[in-house]
Amino acid sequence: MSDETSPRELFESARKAMARAHAPYSKFPVGVALRADDGNVYLGANVENLSFPQGWCAEPTAIGAMVMGGGRKIVELAVIAEKLALCSPCGGCRQKIAEFASADTRVYLCDDAGVQKTVTMAELLPYAFDTDVIG
Repeated sequence: MSDETSPRELFESARKAMARAHAPYSKFPVGVALRADDGNVYLGANVENLSFPQGWCAEPTAIGAMVMGGGRKIVELAVIAEKLALCSPCGGCRQKIAEFASADTRVYLCDDAGVQKTVTMAELLPYAFDTDVIG
């Protein structure tokens, strides 16, 4: 996908990622699609482990794919969960996203019908650690 990726296309990609989740214990599949500064879309799904809570969420899966694919910044992100409308990233994932995003990065909260709400990272994590200050 290119720089012209629409929120709808990100939703569709996140839904496809959710279908690949490995969630046999929680039965709570989550999918994420993020568009990076390189114009590519990277996907992630949650991957659980019997040694709960040693699994990981969909967001760091997508972020890892982005880093390994050459992307450095998240431009926008869509998240969907099978059993929860408008599932937002958990607290830990919000900080992980903030590491690679800006305060105005758009996060699309989706349900089965598509994008239902758009928020910014500043709205999701108003007091995030500022990576510009630490460097």
